[in-house]
Amino acid sequence: QVRLVESGGSLVQAGGSLRLSCAASGRIFSINAMGWYRQAPGKQRELVATITDGGSTNYADSVKGLFTISRDNGKMTPYLQMNSLKPEDTAVYYCWSRDSSYNYWGQGTQVTVSS
Repeated sequence: QVRLVESGGSLVQAGGSLRLSCAASGRIFSINAMGWYRQAPGKQRELVATITDGGSTNYADSVKGLFTISRDNGKMTPYLQMNSLKPEDTAVYYCWSRDSSYNYWGQGTQVTVSS
């Protein structure tokens, strides 16, 4: 089992920046990919960015060039640097990771971007 705890969500004005972190514990040695998803009110959860243990990244088109995912391999911790935030980025952001058998999710952290 892997436990994920997000931090860094906040209220920010449009154009501002935030950095999300995710602390992983448990069987972290088994993780082969990690990343971030988000869910806005009334919408489905969507991929924001992912990174594999090999360093390959994948971004939603809406955040390319604005958000950057990175990781601490020793702690298997993903970070999400979010720049030039827009009101449409308002959502609960979930940390995600996977191993060969399961997907794991954090409880989420709220990001609110005011116009």
